[in-house]
Amino acid sequence: MTVGRHATAFRNSCIAALILTSMWTSRGWAQDDHVHMTTAASSAQANALISVVRQATERFKNVAVAESEGYALQFGCVSGDSSGAMGLHFVNGEIVGSGVLDPARPQIVIYEPAADGSLKLIGADFLVFADKWNKKHTGPPELMGQLFHLFPAPNRFGLPSFYTLHVWAWKDNPNGAFVNWHPDVSCQNFNDVNP
Repeated sequence: MTVGRHATAFRNSCIAALILTSMWTSRGWAQDDHVHMTTAASSAQANALISVVRQATERFKNVAVAESEGYALQFGCVSGDSSGAMGLHFVNGEIVGSGVLDPARPQIVIYEPAADGSLKLIGADFLVFADKWNKKHTGPPELMGQLFHLFPAPNRFGLPSFYTLHVWAWKDNPNGAFVNWHPDVSCQNFNDVNP
């Protein structure tokens, strides 16, 4: 009798283990499928955001057009110690002040200085002040699936804490289209002219 109960308990344990294994395996596959679907969706959103930014900023390849629409150089040429640079930020104070995030209206357009003194459009930067954002929202801002980075105060720009999202729409960044620093951007040409 005792052997029969142990055999039945062992058989039931084996069946339970098989069911759990089967559930775990199918859940694992579902997770894998979900991850791939999310990656594909994220990639599509990223490409869509880059496309919108390109369409919205193409006219700013001529810096005079950006200036005529209220963008002005701020902060000089922003460079990092070893992580590359961010380039020249032309900021539209009116759009920054609005606190509105619109992929077709970036707060900042970014240029890289060329050796001949011209400026090459390389991207855009979306910026919103953290206090203003946090009063109405929980969590960081997001634009077409891309989360913003927080720059706490004090910071090198002398600004209150802010959220930012760089979009390297016109110059491919090997570290990603939405990271802050671009390893292939240089401020050297600007620094040579503006010591």
